Amino acid sequence: MRLNQQQKKFLKKNLKQLSLSEIAKKLSIPEEELLKYLKSIWSEQKYQKYLHLQKQIKTSSQHLQTATDLSLWFKQNYWALAFLCLLVLTVYFNSLGNEFLSDDIPTIVENENIANYGYYLKNYPLLLLRHFYLITVYKIFGLQPVFFRLGNIFFHLGSVMLIYGIFSFLTTPFLALSVSSIFAVHPILIEAVAWISGGIHAQYAFFLLLSFGFYLLARKKTLNKYYLFSLISFILALSSCEKAVPLPLIIFAFELSLGQLSKFWKKIIPYFILSGVWAFWVLFGGAFAGKTTALRTEYYQQGGFYNPLTQVPTAITSYLKLIFWPDKLTLYHSEMLFSTGEYLIMALITLGFFGLIVYTFFKKKYRHCSFWLAFFVIALLPMLTPIKIGWIVAERYVYLGSIGIFAIVGMGIEKVSHWAKSKEFGYLVLGTLLVILSIRTIIRNVDWKNQDNLWLAAGKTSPTSPQNHNNLGDLYSRRGEFEKAVAEFKTAIALLPNYGDAYHNLANTYLQMNKIDLAISNYQKALECNPRLWQSHQNLAAIFAQTGQLDLAEEHLKKALSLNPESPGLHVSAGIVYLETNKKEAAKAEFKKALEIDPTNQKAQEFLKSF
Repeated sequence: MRLNQQQKKFLKKNLKQLSLSEIAKKLSIPEEELLKYLKSIWSEQKYQKYLHLQKQIKTSSQHLQTATDLSLWFKQNYWALAFLCLLVLTVYFNSLGNEFLSDDIPTIVENENIANYGYYLKNYPLLLLRHFYLITVYKIFGLQPVFFRLGNIFFHLGSVMLIYGIFSFLTTPFLALSVSSIFAVHPILIEAVAWISGGIHAQYAFFLLLSFGFYLLARKKTLNKYYLFSLISFILALSSCEKAVPLPLIIFAFELSLGQLSKFWKKIIPYFILSGVWAFWVLFGGAFAGKTTALRTEYYQQGGFYNPLTQVPTAITSYLKLIFWPDKLTLYHSEMLFSTGEYLIMALITLGFFGLIVYTFFKKKYRHCSFWLAFFVIALLPMLTPIKIGWIVAERYVYLGSIGIFAIVGMGIEKVSHWAKSKEFGYLVLGTLLVILSIRTIIRNVDWKNQDNLWLAAGKTSPTSPQNHNNLGDLYSRRGEFEKAVAEFKTAIALLPNYGDAYHNLANTYLQMNKIDLAISNYQKALECNPRLWQSHQNLAAIFAQTGQLDLAEEHLKKALSLNPESPGLHVSAGIVYLETNKKEAAKAEFKKALEIDPTNQKAQEFLKSF
């Protein structure tokens, strides 16, 4: 059967748009006839490439067709899902009793708005989901860290299940199990799972993967309902954290690797629009300004820009090293000074990595490798911004991107088992790797048990971190080892001369040592470095009140209240000072204000009874 001119024209126009089976159906011509025609007009190499591409599309279509019956899929894969669940619960079980740590203290324990939905609705309208999650857990369970942490673990478990599902639809069951199980237990992910504040990364990654999974289902025309589910899931990811914005680039890279971009590009546009809305709000809606302010006031870092030529190689090589050799895990990756030789090695590794993405892309049979290598970089893009609003390296940043590297590792294990002509050998290699990684994760969880463990562990790997020396000073101060505490705070100040928190904590220690003059001078120095440290004003007010300098006490309390007007304790302190200076009406107003904020405040109630 020979094709007429109209049929040839249709074939030429739609070769890149439709699969061979779809073209055959529309033209009512057998696929064999179309292939015979293409072979007659193409070179053998071009013809074989087309056959390989059609085979990939057909395989992907078969996987996705199986996915349409989710109940059947669960029945076929329940054993693997149960195994993954067991893995996650096993490696994170010993983290359940861990305490609130680091950022958990100000954001949860000491957060006066922890129960206030309206506050976050007003100030973070596009980033509500994480805040609402924390508020809801607090309202139900109170300040019990185990319940906050359980949420992180369940988000992580959900991501593990989604990774298994995505890979089982796109590849082989062995590769799906390999990637998802490594992700389940790898210790570099602890920061986003065992640390409550780091859980925002586990949360947005879960919804992003859910959105990507629904998108894969939506590629079938008969499954357009999943497209809506995908967009909703993406909104939930963005509402958890703005770092979910790269999803449209991930989908773009996926379609490009399959050679299907021209067919599905219209479906990607809404994802770019949603990302653009969130990116615009972060940059111009106050969120970006808030991050830069926090950088200056909480971390005492100057604004500005990183040099991408050093930032990117440092980040890429550091993450790769920690993934393949998760030894020096720490909250503070502060050791960022390298010799010229070390930098050149990092630059070459980074160039080699990007070169591998390009090379595998142009080798059609390795394009799936190109996509997962690119996935690693794309997921990291929000954290690789040259604007100084984050750390160069932080383990929680690579939570999502690590999937790309685990995919390559899984492919490597699968290839080795093929060479060995033994599936059992592949499972043996995977099992050995899982045991090693699980042991490392369980041990690392102990470092996150409490503040003392965390700071001592970080001290071994982050000797130049001013934040950790400040934390160690707090540790020794709580233990009553004041001389050691003073030494640590001074080291923190030497590393970061404008470190207001370290000056404040040093002053606290001198106060405990009854060195009043040194305490006053260091509180004043803390306020020079950070005028927003209302705690220094509060402590100075207490010192001056005790020494009878009530005018100075009143002055500092007014400044503290201007910075933190919602503190009932400050209002009570101000009321006491006003009583001492015989300003009874002002004192009464302060006690009433304290009760407005906290109706259960006993001190305010007792003082009001005396009027």
